[in-house]
Amino acid sequence: MAKAKSTYVCSECGASALQWFGTCPACGAVGTLTETVAERAASHRYAGLAPASTPVPLDAIAARELERIPTGLAELDRVLGGGLVAGQVALIGGDPGIGKSTLLLQALASLAAQRDTLYVTGEESADQVALRARRLSLEAGKVHLLAEIQLERIAAALDARKPEVAVVDSIQTLYSEALTSAPGSVAQVRECAAQLTRHAKRGGTALFIIGHVTKEGAIAGPRVLEHIVDTVLYFEGDPHSSFRLVRAVKNRFGAVNELGVFAMTDRGLRAVTNPSALFLSQHGRAVAGSCVLATLEGTRPLLVEVQALVDDAHAPNPRRLSVGLEQNRLAMLLAVLHRHAGIATFEQDVFVNAVGGVRIGEPAADLAVSLAVVSSLTDRPIPAGVVVFGEVGLAGEVRPAPRGQERLREAAKLGFEKAVVPKANQPKARIAGLEVIAVERIDQAVQVLKDL
Repeated sequence: MAKAKSTYVCSECGASALQWFGTCPACGAVGTLTETVAERAASHRYAGLAPASTPVPLDAIAARELERIPTGLAELDRVLGGGLVAGQVALIGGDPGIGKSTLLLQALASLAAQRDTLYVTGEESADQVALRARRLSLEAGKVHLLAEIQLERIAAALDARKPEVAVVDSIQTLYSEALTSAPGSVAQVRECAAQLTRHAKRGGTALFIIGHVTKEGAIAGPRVLEHIVDTVLYFEGDPHSSFRLVRAVKNRFGAVNELGVFAMTDRGLRAVTNPSALFLSQHGRAVAGSCVLATLEGTRPLLVEVQALVDDAHAPNPRRLSVGLEQNRLAMLLAVLHRHAGIATFEQDVFVNAVGGVRIGEPAADLAVSLAVVSSLTDRPIPAGVVVFGEVGLAGEVRPAPRGQERLREAAKLGFEKAVVPKANQPKARIAGLEVIAVERIDQAVQVLKDL
């Protein structure tokens, strides 16, 4: 019997090589080539994935509005861009036990009242899924369940039932008869995802695919998995907290970086209608080092408390530590404060934290971080009812932040009375109940802090 030929596939980019290398010839990743059996795919396996077409002028195409399918979970609909779209393939990843299966089972139970649904489970038995539905008190009698991991049988079930919404839990447990490699391998994940996408597009099924994540937090499998699907969602949350965040990092049918906030209860996940209250600490009195930031997550304005602690260093090298904010940017802001505002922190440890476990990546948090550091260093609390946002440049200037009007309106809605903002974000019309203080430079902002 002829020996089966083997090939080496990169787990990062999916490129293949005829022999093993220490680094991938395609992407340069170290130690990612793994040996798999070379497969000779049938020529018709992807037939119908993309129908043949002829070029037409773009203005000759009559664009139509997409009909949205509400999932029954308002926060999930927000992240998806208003709901599901027929033929949409959404990939959702997250840490084990974070609540991915619970979230999608709740969504299917809500959809099943009016639409045909199918839940494919490869990780759990049918009894386990039924017990979860009973524990969550879901009316899931109309949800059809299939416990299967063979791709061909799942595809046959999708073709036979033609559900409007389906869930596959999870892509790493599936295998195809066309390949001999084990479930979860690069070849199997890529093949199963491509075939499921083809069936969803052809049958108009809105499909959720659950994916495992690596220890670094990225979705396991080849990177091409995220390119195949239409939407990529990350389910995040502190395991010691009941709050969960769903973030869209890719969406062909809506905005990216949209954020949905849930709370895990004994009855499953519940939407948090006012997420700003989640990220604001409740202090009995004003405390030094605390500053409220008006930030944006996708299209949603959020108010987040930024805390700073400046203390005398007890080691030759003072520490600069940030949680939820970029650490290199903290070092830059401390240098700007010294050069342009005369605030020196050479002999102090500086710790900065964003309350609630949220991660802030936008530069509009610079001004809030700077004022929190100054407040802690001088032991001068920022009065309650003050909100801040703005980017700080290396020359000491305070740059405008995008969509400043929406940030200010969210602050006014939650009862804040004063806002320290860049001069370019000063509103033309007065916002009821909110006094706007505009600054142009970081030294002006520090002086405003002393006068509050």
